[in-house]
Amino acid sequence: MKRFNLHAADTELDGDEPDGYLTAANRFGNEIGARLIGGTVYDLPEGQALCPYHFEYGDEEWLIVVTGNPTLRTPEGESTLEPGDVVCFPPGPQGAHKVTGPARVLMISTKNEPSVAVYPDSDKLGVFVGDYELLVKRDSGVDYWLDE
Repeated sequence: MKRFNLHAADTELDGDEPDGYLTAANRFGNEIGARLIGGTVYDLPEGQALCPYHFEYGDEEWLIVVTGNPTLRTPEGESTLEPGDVVCFPPGPQGAHKVTGPARVLMISTKNEPSVAVYPDSDKLGVFVGDYELLVKRDSGVDYWLDE
């Protein structure tokens, strides 16, 4: 049995995060042998978010607050969470969310491919398959019949 301790986990920045998203992470799903579900521990400093406001198509995500009191933004508005709180973000617009520190949180997600994320605030769409990712603004699309 492979184990991972949420309280003892070291986290680190990826290195390309802009201000507002300086959140250290430890993606540990593969480390414990997971194939269908991913897990990431995030350390969110005060005022820093783990990702832009978004929702997924095809993937469900869970947020578990380990320590701290993060601010959670959803379609219903903002709320402050407490250690031990668990929130589910279902696929689709009703699951839109943004998590801002201070806190240590665990995000758990299904790992369906392809994965599609929508970022309503910036009007972007992300498509993720393995190591391939494509992010585009909605208005950069082409007509369905182009070059047919």
